[in-house]
Amino acid sequence: MTTIAVVGCGRIANAAHFPAFMKMDNVRIKYACDLIKEKAEAVKEKFPKVEQVITDYNVALHDPEVQAVYVLTPNYAHYTVTMDALKAGKHVFCEKPITVNYPLSVEMANEAEKQGKMLNIGVCNRYQRSVEMLRQLNDEGKFGDIYSVYCSFRSYRSIPGLGGPFTTKAQSGGGVLIDWGIHFLDLILYVLGGAKLKTVTCDAYNELAKNMKEYNYAGHGMWAEDTADIEHGTNDVEEYITGYIRTDKASISFNGAWAQNIDANDMFIDFMGDKGGARLSYGGKFTFYDGKTLETIKPEYDIPDMYLCEDKAFIESINTGKKDKNNIENILESMKLLQALYDSSDKKEEIKL
Repeated sequence: MTTIAVVGCGRIANAAHFPAFMKMDNVRIKYACDLIKEKAEAVKEKFPKVEQVITDYNVALHDPEVQAVYVLTPNYAHYTVTMDALKAGKHVFCEKPITVNYPLSVEMANEAEKQGKMLNIGVCNRYQRSVEMLRQLNDEGKFGDIYSVYCSFRSYRSIPGLGGPFTTKAQSGGGVLIDWGIHFLDLILYVLGGAKLKTVTCDAYNELAKNMKEYNYAGHGMWAEDTADIEHGTNDVEEYITGYIRTDKASISFNGAWAQNIDANDMFIDFMGDKGGARLSYGGKFTFYDGKTLETIKPEYDIPDMYLCEDKAFIESINTGKKDKNNIENILESMKLLQALYDSSDKKEEIKL
């Protein structure tokens, strides 16, 4: 039995990780922690495995029974809570992104290595069945050489919590790229398997919601509405982003939008190889196109809960001492890529890596 504490009882905790814990017989949830006590209390009421509610995570860090800490806070708190937990001798699972920038991410990785503790990052798509299958197809040479990848993560009206932490760069580190793009770009690098980054160029835009009071959600509603502060908050992050990435294996191009003036939600990735290609519907299944037979193949398979899979893998890594594919060592390259893309947009120039 692995005893854990969960710091942060917001959206991702309620929707993903606590439901997963309820299905895991080898996890004891001793603490649910949130600065807003009512959120932690609501979690305890909803998920009966939670034993205690606290508002100061240091209580958990000083408890010798606690072996691991889940950091499910807003992005800006990832670094502080994770570093404190590692220094207290705890293993850590930290939600994506690692933190708000690449240099701090490297510090976190170094601290985990220094303390000899596991530090996994919640890039859950590495445990999505379709992504695992695409990686296997590539490893088996079914694509031949993948020379180009295109991805779209575009929505009509999906700016979250306008004016709150999601749209405040000092707290989030960025907008749609660091929120959605990290998932898409990380899974692309995972499927490609060891691609080395060469250059990136990127442009980011904040146009539609510059005047927050006049922004129209067009009847679609605001997600993370409980974090919004349209009257007094900030919106200084990108809602739209476009970029081009060169690696030693393939070029990657992308467009992402929390908001756009096109009523469409395009969430997909195209992998183009000289022997075959595939389109992955994000979060769903893929279609493979055989370049020799011109056959269109739609595999039939179940898609297990990727959050449950990644949480099981983290607990297993603690117990076996073996780092898994979501260990921070394997995710740093994705964070390095995001940093370079933001730097390119800020400087209006191509960045060499």
